[in-house]
Amino acid sequence: MSPTGPLHRAACPCGSGKPYDACCGRLHRGAAAAVTAEELMRSRYAAYALGDLDHLFRTWHPRTRPDELAANRGLTWTGLTIVSTAGGGPDDETGEVEFRAAYRTADGAGVLHERSRFARRAGRWVYVDGDVG
Repeated sequence: MSPTGPLHRAACPCGSGKPYDACCGRLHRGAAAAVTAEELMRSRYAAYALGDLDHLFRTWHPRTRPDELAANRGLTWTGLTIVSTAGGGPDDETGEVEFRAAYRTADGAGVLHERSRFARRAGRWVYVDGDVG
């Protein structure tokens, strides 16, 4: 379930600088489809940051998604940096987004560096898989 309340007016966790409600919040509610692979990737990061497992499940390609998703309660996502994109535009069928996602755990801070692959499925972007490096 997507969060409600003051978060809707707060800055989106994806780092876009837009209010959550006008950015990833609309995607989390299912009100719109992502226009680009990067927009979907940002919405997925925000969903991880907010614990919105429904959005993550809906936007994961059925061929590669796990049967179940579970929140990692000991991890807090603290920032997202988009490194590069390849394809993934409004007229593309596939795309890649390389990113760095900072996090904090009880053991300290870390960074997840991934190159994610996306594809259009029935006109909507979905996450396919990624290489962590």
